[in-house]
Amino acid sequence: MSPLSRRRLLGVIGAGSAGLALPFAAGCDNGGDSGAVLRSEQAALPAHFTLPFKKPPVIQPTSSAGTTDYFDVRAQVAKVEILPGLQTEIFGYNGLFPGPTFAVRKGRTAVVRTRNDLPVPLVTHLHGGHTPQTSDGYPTDLVLPTSGWPAAHAEHHAGMKMAGETSDGSRDYTYPNDHRASTLWYHDHRMDFTGPQVWRGLFGLYLVHDDVEDALPLPKGERDVPVIIADRAFDADGKLVYPSIDPTLKTTPGVTGDAHNGMTGDVILVNGVPWPKFEVQGAKYRLRLLNASNSRRYRVKLDPKPGSGAPFTLVGSDGGLLAKPQTMDSIYMVPGERFDVVVDFGAYAPGTKVTLKNSLGDGGTAELMQFVVGAKVSDGSSVPATLSTVERLDPAKAVRTRTFTFAEFRENGHSMYKINGQVFSPDRSWADVKRGETEIWEFTSSTHHPVHIHLSPFQVYKRGGSTSLNPEDVGWKDTARLMPNEKLSVLVRFDGYTGKYVFHCHNLEHEDMAMMANFTVS
Repeated sequence: MSPLSRRRLLGVIGAGSAGLALPFAAGCDNGGDSGAVLRSEQAALPAHFTLPFKKPPVIQPTSSAGTTDYFDVRAQVAKVEILPGLQTEIFGYNGLFPGPTFAVRKGRTAVVRTRNDLPVPLVTHLHGGHTPQTSDGYPTDLVLPTSGWPAAHAEHHAGMKMAGETSDGSRDYTYPNDHRASTLWYHDHRMDFTGPQVWRGLFGLYLVHDDVEDALPLPKGERDVPVIIADRAFDADGKLVYPSIDPTLKTTPGVTGDAHNGMTGDVILVNGVPWPKFEVQGAKYRLRLLNASNSRRYRVKLDPKPGSGAPFTLVGSDGGLLAKPQTMDSIYMVPGERFDVVVDFGAYAPGTKVTLKNSLGDGGTAELMQFVVGAKVSDGSSVPATLSTVERLDPAKAVRTRTFTFAEFRENGHSMYKINGQVFSPDRSWADVKRGETEIWEFTSSTHHPVHIHLSPFQVYKRGGSTSLNPEDVGWKDTARLMPNEKLSVLVRFDGYTGKYVFHCHNLEHEDMAMMANFTVS
């Protein structure tokens, strides 16, 4: 698609607020609310901590051959119970909200055949994956619906490539799993429609395990727990509400009113359950925290704190285990970030109710879930002083420094989000890089943006002019917070694969509003 035609299409984004189904509170920044907040004022919401915690099911391979496991996934419209007694229509991988969890091993390739039985195109991106270009989930590598895609809807997708799509409306995504053990996730990445399609349920966890992780005495099995945090809003019938200009998601992209600043809801879901209650034993647990929200930021903490010591021991971030654990009182999470923490519930008296809170929220969004501590049990797990070997990238070996400015612009009365003054175009590369070279990328902005780079993990180098980093910045990252009026500098080395990839703001409404750019590895 040419830049001219894309500008014409984006010209309608943010055109008005007609048709919005729920009360709408707007603001440039309010704690973790990046922009507009949908209120579920008509919905019958459950009381906090009354519904049981649940884990998404782990998907099993359909078949295996040699070092390759084959999986079959169907993206479909389904109805699920999220609010008690009500059926909510979703877009779901295998009809689930969130989708099934993949548990794979380093060195074993996963081939995921994804069939699109949705009424709209689909693209799946393995977020944090070290993935060949053909399977990365480039925004225009569409898998069209099995039901067909009428010519009347083709204008928006003119010139887009459907690489790898099979004749039956499916696509094989190949993931070599050649990276270290890590907590990854997958989600829809369709150009201009990522926000509403993830909001409807197209996301899930992808866990990579390896021998290094297995050898550590960290909590395992039932005490290794996914905690996928996402906010949503509902109407009186339990319907997910999102202010799309075109609710069918078939033609015109964009959102109404001030939702272009970032979409947030007032209902907090953990693994798809509103404010759940989790009965835990008096022992250590590994919690794999994922911020799967469209734009909401969180600062998570435990209330009450344990009698002694820090509530969280951080053992891993986006790209896997840290070199050494970090003790923390709270953890700041932007959309797309993951943090693996160990919590010792054995430090609490049996019967204690421990709430996972969000200090960036208010009202219902200030609480996420609750743990109810049971009897103390024998616990052979521990957190060693050394977790793994993490190579440190050397800034002296960087061959160049590139600067990227994230900014909002007003054109013809409409908001557009740009990188270096340009809207996203599949035809333009913002950076041509060489495989194996290390570069410094500097990002600046006047407001909040979570920065996500595809293909290659990076290391946070500086914030402002300081190399003194936040604990959340330590280790390998693929997503990092860009704070208002701050320069974020990262070291990135482009290893392994060549081709065209993207980097973008992971506020999904900003991404859909064109705050995304190509880089090409040769």
